[in-house]
Amino acid sequence: MNRYEALADRLRADIRAGIYPPGQRLPSVRRIARQQQLSIATCISAYRKLEAQGWLEARPQSGFFARTPEALPPRAHQTCDDESPGEVTMSERVAQLMRASHRDDLLVFSTAIPHADFLPVKDVRTSLARALRHDDAGSARYGEFVGEEALRVQIARRAVESGCQTHPDDIVITTGCQEALTLALRATTRPGDIVAIESPAFFGTLQLIESLGLKALEIPTDPQTGISPDALELALERWPVKACLACTSFSNPSGASMPDAHKRRLVQILSARDIALIEDDIYGELAHNGERPRVAKAWDRSGHVLLCSSFSKTIAPGLRIGWIVAGRWRREVEQLKYGSTMATALLPQRALADYLATGRWERHLARVRRQYADQMARMQAAIARHFPAGTRCTRPAGGFILWLELPEHVDALQLQSQALAAGISISPGPMFSPQSKYRNCVRLMCAVRWDARVDAALATLGRLAAD
Repeated sequence: MNRYEALADRLRADIRAGIYPPGQRLPSVRRIARQQQLSIATCISAYRKLEAQGWLEARPQSGFFARTPEALPPRAHQTCDDESPGEVTMSERVAQLMRASHRDDLLVFSTAIPHADFLPVKDVRTSLARALRHDDAGSARYGEFVGEEALRVQIARRAVESGCQTHPDDIVITTGCQEALTLALRATTRPGDIVAIESPAFFGTLQLIESLGLKALEIPTDPQTGISPDALELALERWPVKACLACTSFSNPSGASMPDAHKRRLVQILSARDIALIEDDIYGELAHNGERPRVAKAWDRSGHVLLCSSFSKTIAPGLRIGWIVAGRWRREVEQLKYGSTMATALLPQRALADYLATGRWERHLARVRRQYADQMARMQAAIARHFPAGTRCTRPAGGFILWLELPEHVDALQLQSQALAAGISISPGPMFSPQSKYRNCVRLMCAVRWDARVDAALATLGRLAAD
């Protein structure tokens, strides 16, 4: 990709994220050239490309101003008020949603599983074949319980890009990020303990908390900047929280990404009280502008942060490969891993290590980040066209999830039932809160193959929401 195209992509992502809202003047060509250490000609080419695409308006004697090719719905509001800890009862509702998502007759917006078009399927298939050809009877034995060293080395090398210095020996390979989160919670809590969470929070996280007999404490969360450090600090003065679980970059479902200063403060607040921070970084690689955000673990000096992630959103969901860097709970996590699943499947680990070693992942990420940005803008524009007045929508700077706040009279659970009857699967807002809040909210997944059927489905959803 040319330099001017890379600059155009970053600026377009900034406009989508609201850093430059419609009507806001962008830095002058000379200033952006100095900031980005690019030539003036490169910056002019980038600005002209964005102008041609409708993202910038050139005003004589004034400069370039942000605009959007199509009107976007207003930003979603700030989320919940702080409340007391509560039991979680989520399993049956989640099971029903997951069953529906596997039906071939449905258009699925409900699960955060990218369509194969957004995944390096061919390259993964090649690496799997190579792993099989070079199999030294590995399929006839268990792998090392902490995971294949070659894969842990690849993960440690890439951790530097997120500001995190880690050694391969600090990493435990897991069966997806969900097992990593499970091990982290089991290592840091006991049944009946309180876990502070974002609100809204991923329903898989809520189901996990329920399965472990824990209580969830919802912390107010801004749809742009994530969980509120101030609100968390107040909650810690009132409740005996044992762990805090947060998706710090491009959270599911809000798409929020915490600024570095908030991440640093989050680590400081929790480590000062000897409370674990379980950081879910599963969407961290999917920044639309290509600039990978730092993880909160980058500011961890005492081992209080347990960093969890996986390749499910960027390479292959079906391989179910994740990992955890457990800090001071490393030994406990290793023992729990061995005692629960003994080891993660060996051949998928070897295939992923092979794929990462080829360098193709970086090229794939550069491409898919732009695709997700375009896909999200397309869906936001469709929502603006089809959904009733008063609908609000998040504007994430990464990932592929949108959170919609519908007019107050809309019942998301009723909308889910109506949508299912029309062949459309969505995730209703109450699934993302242990208190069943967000009754007029829904989550939509953007990583779908776009065609006339998708636009028609969004039109149907908008009509159902308006009725």
